[in-house]
Amino acid sequence: MTGYRLEEQVGFLIRRAHQRASAIFADTMAAFEVTPTQLAALAKLSDVGSASQNELGRMTAMDPATISGVAGRLLKRGWVHQTPSPDDGRLIMLQLTREGAATIEAMKVAGYEVSRRTLEPLSPAERAEFLRLLAKMG
Repeated sequence: MTGYRLEEQVGFLIRRAHQRASAIFADTMAAFEVTPTQLAALAKLSDVGSASQNELGRMTAMDPATISGVAGRLLKRGWVHQTPSPDDGRLIMLQLTREGAATIEAMKVAGYEVSRRTLEPLSPAERAEFLRLLAKMG
């Protein structure tokens, strides 16, 4: 192998794209004071209605320690609440509160803006292909 160039390496390019997406997320979501992992948890609860902490972690690709911290912060903010599972009293389910449901709907609008701004340098066809390829890698 000859001519190794850092700027052509997948990890470097993904990191640069992640930095761009993170900066746009921070700017666009500043009013909500929310992290990407918190947004993911809220959005998934909005989709499914309720989930155990472990289920939510799996659905959002978070390890147990991360989802535990995220759930704790969302509980503290009053965006989610806990209820016993109707199927298994030992299992605690997370659900959005009214405030959490209203907040995630506003966040979703801003989330579209994050995606639009992040993908702005690409043509519509490139955006679709880029997202398809990223999904294939994940």
